[in-house]
Amino acid sequence: MSPPRELLVASLGLRPYAEVLELQRDMARARISGELSQDLLLLVEHPPVVTLGRSAKEQHLVVPRGLLAQRGVELFEVERGGDVTFHGPGQLVGYPVVDLRRHRQDLHWYLRQLEQALIVAVSRYGIAAERNAPYTGVWTAGRKLASIGVHARDWVTWHGFALNVTTDLSYFDLIVPCGIQSVTMTSVEREVSTADAPTVAEVAAAVSGAFAEVFSLEARDIGAAALTSTSP
Repeated sequence: MSPPRELLVASLGLRPYAEVLELQRDMARARISGELSQDLLLLVEHPPVVTLGRSAKEQHLVVPRGLLAQRGVELFEVERGGDVTFHGPGQLVGYPVVDLRRHRQDLHWYLRQLEQALIVAVSRYGIAAERNAPYTGVWTAGRKLASIGVHARDWVTWHGFALNVTTDLSYFDLIVPCGIQSVTMTSVEREVSTADAPTVAEVAAAVSGAFAEVFSLEARDIGAAALTSTSP
């Protein structure tokens, strides 16, 4: 009998962006080499940070770079696709390290699968989420709930998605989110009644379950300490 196809899920808590960026790259190298034998989903929150993807335009930073630093917001230029986005506390950021050779060697398919996993996850809180072609991401009633930007090498992915749960949405005023003019950002908290708003940890559990379902994998939680080994 062949071993189960697993999704290893590591919840990292609040971690600096630079630290987790290097962790992603390490895990991707291990997945490419085969040292990491299963797909992996890193779930994390970051202190305030703006990231610029490969297609980012300088004018999509609404304020000078120096003012970002004054507000305590870090800035990184990274290899993911897409334009400019924000990460911060209250936002669930997911970094899937997935070997598409075990699924389907098609990045457009992969992006649609990420969207579907998030749509399924937030539906559990009564949010009717949807795609908004031609953009990548997840919307509800015309408001943007989640952003997606990925990178892949040798059909192994890293970077991923950012789902606003209890995020301070005023930070998005510092940028043109994903380069989309006049976009209205929203969060799970805003879309459900305040009394019923789930925590980031609760949404993380829903997302990991939905991700495993959409990718036909068996989810298995692992401790962050397991990532010091490439064979958790």
